[in-house]
Amino acid sequence: MSFFPIWAVAGFWGLVSGSALLLGAAIGYFTHIPQRLIAAIMAFGSGVLIATLSLELMEEAYKKGGFDSTGLGFVGGAAVYTLANWLLARYGAKHRKRSGEHQSRERAAVQEGQTEGNETGDDNGMALAIGALLDGIPESIVIGLSMLAGGSVSVVAVVAIFLSNLPEGLSSAAGMRKAGRRPAYVLGLWAGIAVVSGVASLVGYTVFSGFSAEVVAATTAVAAGAVLAMVADTMIPEAFEVAHNFTGLITVVGFLVSFVLSKLGE
Repeated sequence: MSFFPIWAVAGFWGLVSGSALLLGAAIGYFTHIPQRLIAAIMAFGSGVLIATLSLELMEEAYKKGGFDSTGLGFVGGAAVYTLANWLLARYGAKHRKRSGEHQSRERAAVQEGQTEGNETGDDNGMALAIGALLDGIPESIVIGLSMLAGGSVSVVAVVAIFLSNLPEGLSSAAGMRKAGRRPAYVLGLWAGIAVVSGVASLVGYTVFSGFSAEVVAATTAVAAGAVLAMVADTMIPEAFEVAHNFTGLITVVGFLVSFVLSKLGE
């Protein structure tokens, strides 16, 4: 990849990590994986992401910008994500990561005009698409930001995001299938998100390469806060509902895998 400009490399690795969403969606839609296994995979992915934002993102943000930029960015990212997620929930995208019958019931309620933000009976497909973007963009921007220091991608970040994206796509697509979504919609949605992931990673590098260390630190922390809020709001609830008492143990295993990857990358 050294023959290509750095911005193109950033976009490539963002596309690679985002492709796990499409791969997971295809597996989740066309195969019938037990919900307990899906829940376990979600718990594992949650642990991976928590370790990544703790050991990679927050540490890097603190080194570049100190407590002020890091703290404000972290809380700000979580607040923006939470607000956007709350708005999307009103339009029928609350259960977009759920693999069970939640999406089916939610879609029916939206079509009947029973949700608070949608009295017209419109379908919630657009809300689902925006929700998928909301979940995927912060992770992808992180990949671009990781290249600002030395021009090389953080392999740990790419692997961790890939490992966490796989169960996200898998669980969501399984729920979409049960809600009656057509294959073209499901695969088209996640293929589009994969492409946007590449663009977001490219933007993360090109846009912020000219900014100060404090701005980069705050942006990294914003992404970390949004990712943690996403894990707490969408991934862990799905894992706990089915896996119950094993959720904590599986999440710890995911954290450990990411921790080992981070140490091997030093």
